[in-house]
Amino acid sequence: MSFIVLLAQAIQVDARPPSFADLTDSVSPAVVNITTSTAVERGTGPGPIVPEGSPFEDFFREFQDRNRDNGRPRRSSALGSGFVISEDGYVVTNNHVIESADEIIVEFFTGEELEAEVVGTDPNTDIALLKVEAEQPLPFVKFADSDSARVGDWVLAVGNPLGQGFSVSVGVVSARNRALSGTYDDYIQTDAAINRGNSGGPLFNMDGEVVGVNTAILSPSGGSIGIGFSMASNVVTRVVDQLREYGETRRGWLGVRIQDVTEDVAEAMGLEEVAGALVTDVPDGPAKEAGIKAGDVITNFDGADVEDTRGLVRQVGEAPVGKSVRVVVFREGKTQTLKVVLGRREEAESAGAGGNGDDEDAPQDQAPTEQEIMGLTLAPLTDALRSELDLDADVQGLVVRDIDELSEAYEKGLRAGDLITEAGQQEVTTVSELETRIDEAKEAGRRSLLLLVRRAGDPRFVALSLE
Repeated sequence: MSFIVLLAQAIQVDARPPSFADLTDSVSPAVVNITTSTAVERGTGPGPIVPEGSPFEDFFREFQDRNRDNGRPRRSSALGSGFVISEDGYVVTNNHVIESADEIIVEFFTGEELEAEVVGTDPNTDIALLKVEAEQPLPFVKFADSDSARVGDWVLAVGNPLGQGFSVSVGVVSARNRALSGTYDDYIQTDAAINRGNSGGPLFNMDGEVVGVNTAILSPSGGSIGIGFSMASNVVTRVVDQLREYGETRRGWLGVRIQDVTEDVAEAMGLEEVAGALVTDVPDGPAKEAGIKAGDVITNFDGADVEDTRGLVRQVGEAPVGKSVRVVVFREGKTQTLKVVLGRREEAESAGAGGNGDDEDAPQDQAPTEQEIMGLTLAPLTDALRSELDLDADVQGLVVRDIDELSEAYEKGLRAGDLITEAGQQEVTTVSELETRIDEAKEAGRRSLLLLVRRAGDPRFVALSLE
C-alpha cells in the first residue's frame, strides 16, 4: 500500500472526533427537560373499543363508570426538551410541547426545577419561547449560522427522549432545506437518533452551537429510523428575536397568490430561465397598490433573486413590516421594477376575506353554445353558469363544460367546472378570442399557450401545447 493511501486514511481517521464527551459536558448544563401539565375533562379521551353484544361490554361499561370520578377533571402530562439561550432565563422549545399547557416545569441538568411562563409562540415554525426566574445566572448556549452547515457535518442531539432525560445521540447532517408542511419550513435532516421527547431540544454542531431545534421524525413505527428534522437556527433566531421583543411574530406581507414557474410556463411567457414566482391573483393589499398584476413573474425581491414560490414566501416573511422594497417583475417580455411597502401577514390573516352574496334576481340565460378546442369543451360564461358555479356577477371567462380525458389539459389537472379567464395573459370571454390568442402565440413562435384557470376562486396558470 502506497504512502499516499496510508496518509489519506490517517487523515480520514483523524477527522473523526475521538470522543464527544467534552462537547457533551460543555453543552449539557444549558439543555433542559420540559414537563407540561394540562387539566382535561374525564371521559373526553378515547375509550376501549368493544364490539356491541360482546360479553365484555358490561364489564368495560362498569369499569368506565367507576373511573369517571363524578366527571371531575384530571391532569394530563407531557414531556419534551428545550435549551437556555440567555443567562437571565430565556428557554427555547417547540410550540407543540407546551401548547394548551397550564403548567410548565423546566428541569435542569443539576436536577433543579423551575416553573416557566410562555413569552410567545409561533405555530408556523413550531417554536415557543419560555422564561424562568432563577436566583443565579444560568448556563446558556448560542445559535450557529445554519447556512454554514454542510451535508456530512457531525451533529449532536441532546434531549429527553421517551422521558429518559439528558440523552445524547450523534449523527451527521443528512440534508438541508427540507420542507415538511409549513409555509416557512427550513429543516435540517439528520440521522442522529431523535425520538418522542426530543422535541424542542437542540441539535449542536461541533463548536457547541445550536444549528437546529429538533422538531419531527419520519417513522412508520413512531421510533427513530434515522430520519429526523430540526428547524434551522437561522429561522429560529428571527422568530425568537420577535417573540422576545413583541411576544408575537411580525412577518412581512406582499399580498399576492403565486405558483412556481415550470418549463412550459417559461416557454409560453418567453422567460429565459425557469425561475421566479408567477403571480396568479392580486387581492387588495401592498402588491396591488404598487401595481403588481396577475401574470407577472417576480424575479427579484429586495435585491435577491427569487428561485421559486417557497423562496419568495420566506424572503417576504423575513422582511420587516413597513419596509419599502424593490420588486422586479417580468411582464409582457420586459422587466419592470416596482416599489412595495410591505404589510404585516398576521394582520392580513386575521382580517380574512368577506364573502359575496348571489344576485337572486339575475335573469337566466339560454343554454350557451359549446365549442371544443384543445381537448376542452368550452362555453362563454353566462348568468346561469355564474349561479351554477357560484361566481360573482363581474367575473368573465370561458367555462370548461367537458374535457377529453386523453388530452394534455386533463393530464395537467383541468376539469369540468374550471373557468378560463386569460389566455396568453389577455382576458378571454369567447372561444373566438381564445382562438385569436392561439394564432398569435403560433405567429410569435410559441410552442405553448398560457391559460389562467380558476377553480373555486383559486387561480393558477397552465401551459398547454400548441403542437
